[in-house]
Amino acid sequence: MSSQDQKAILHRYLQTAREALLWKLDGVSEYDARRPLTPTGTNLLGLVKHVASIEIEYFGDIFDRPSGEPLPWLTDDPEANADMWATPEESREDIVALYHRSWAHSDETIEALELDAPGRVPWWGTPEVTLQQILVHMVAETQRHAGHADIVRELVDGAAGVRADNSNLPGDVDWAAYHQKVEGAAATFRPGAGG
Repeated sequence: MSSQDQKAILHRYLQTAREALLWKLDGVSEYDARRPLTPTGTNLLGLVKHVASIEIEYFGDIFDRPSGEPLPWLTDDPEANADMWATPEESREDIVALYHRSWAHSDETIEALELDAPGRVPWWGTPEVTLQQILVHMVAETQRHAGHADIVRELVDGAAGVRADNSNLPGDVDWAAYHQKVEGAAATFRPGAGG
């Protein structure tokens, strides 16, 4: 397999993860897109804002290809976790547009560079990287946050899955009964009983 084929595969996986993450915003209210649903404040718009930011950073500055996108949460003295939530002044459209601009900039970098193109991530233990490493990292990072978004969205309204047309879940499951079965197993677990 050629390096161009490998790059195309990694890029496709990245795009699939991006689309899965954005789909989690479809059909939710402004409040539900913004509200924290975990003790650490995880919320749908914050996840999108965070991933947009890290894409800009990893496919931009790391390869000396700055995007020019102003990201106040990446300044010298940012508010803690400012990239993980939407302020009242930031609309859903603003954050989605930021994510689309980050895709465009990232895609330009991916298209322009070879997989073995060198970059530098100063905060990593071994800062010298290649485009291939960053592509793999960003596929994993985006999928990780899409998984977070999947759980948050399920907590909002029960919607789950990869895309609107592909839940990637078995269709013939009584989820309430399944939940009750799993809860029952957890509640009745006895250490050492399983062998």
